[in-house]
Amino acid sequence: MARFSVLNLARNAISEHRNWAAQWRAPELKTDYDIILVGAGGHGLATAWHLARVYGLTNIAVLEAGWLGGGNIARNTVTIRSNYMRDESIPFYVKSVALFDRLTKDLNFNTMHSKRGMVDVLQTWGMVRDRRRRRLTMDLHGARYRPLSVPDLRRMVPKLTGGGPDARLPILGAEFHPDAAVNRHDAVAWGYARAIDAMGVEIHQNTPVTAITRGADGAVTGVETPRGFVRAGKVALAVSGHTTTLSETAGLRLPLRTINLSAFVSEPLQPCIDVVVNCPDLGVYLSQSDKGELVIGGATDLGQSFRRDVKQHVFEDTVAAMLDLFPSFRRVKLLRQWGGHLDIAHDASPIISTTDVPGLFVSAGWWGGYKAIPAGGLCLAHLLATGSPHPLATPFGLGRFRHLEYVLEAGTTTAR
Repeated sequence: MARFSVLNLARNAISEHRNWAAQWRAPELKTDYDIILVGAGGHGLATAWHLARVYGLTNIAVLEAGWLGGGNIARNTVTIRSNYMRDESIPFYVKSVALFDRLTKDLNFNTMHSKRGMVDVLQTWGMVRDRRRRRLTMDLHGARYRPLSVPDLRRMVPKLTGGGPDARLPILGAEFHPDAAVNRHDAVAWGYARAIDAMGVEIHQNTPVTAITRGADGAVTGVETPRGFVRAGKVALAVSGHTTTLSETAGLRLPLRTINLSAFVSEPLQPCIDVVVNCPDLGVYLSQSDKGELVIGGATDLGQSFRRDVKQHVFEDTVAAMLDLFPSFRRVKLLRQWGGHLDIAHDASPIISTTDVPGLFVSAGWWGGYKAIPAGGLCLAHLLATGSPHPLATPFGLGRFRHLEYVLEAGTTTAR
């Protein structure tokens, strides 16, 4: 893998960047691998990277139904944070934030990482108590979260002029999470891809898995694809909202349901917001990209769905909530909108686990899984390589549903 540097960037700039070599291969699909990772999104690619880098396992195929970086990793709001509630969740996300902080250096690829912090705007006394409890719990695990007065909040975000004393929901205070960040989702996917390709892992785009096959003993034998059967002793699913679609081909039912989550992007504006602003009482959050666009996220659809577009009432509720706090944005034009698949577990916490099908592993249940990519990959790789859960992922096995050991996490961005 050629390392990027100032010199080779300058040299290729002279040729208008027409002479770069391909950053990853398009190899022939073999019939046999040690491990098949289904899904070339963030979690699948991060898992392959840790398997190759830490454990030296490279006879791995990463199978992607579409193009690399075109799934849920491209359908999110790239918010990275660790302001969760439960003792099991906080250390996991603290680790993920730390891994994101050094990812550009580890991958030798500019992920455009911007550690700008996240402010939670609080508008009900119940939410004030919830965030205070969260702050005290986070403090036990080294995750930073500090209170802000209303004047301090308005100085930090001058554009936030709504929510006054006469508003329907007046602003009562705020909490600031300085470790939160944003970066470029496609850069994360491309950086992982070129790194694992250089170590010998194969990426196969446009290769959907149609079924998981099992032998006479019930163990996984491989996967069926339009390009033929591919054998492997271990198959791991990292396919976001399509987890149940594939697991059921192996006779495995999982405690998940798929829900659509919408997001929107505005026209570019002059820089006016340099933090991530989250309004849990209203169910809206937003940040401003390096290009000046407002990246706006809202609540999920109310019911289960595999759709990937936007419902009108969700769009209207999200925009109305944003304008309650940012009335100066009322004339801003929206350029794009999209939906992404979430597969949500009963307790809103992730699943990184072996299954009742020998040889089948799952990484699923990610409510806003972008921020968990590095730690999710670390933990799934550890499980695949050693057969035992990583200490950070021990609470997130499927066994918790049998024994009602739920990790009830209200740590979602909009706290629905």
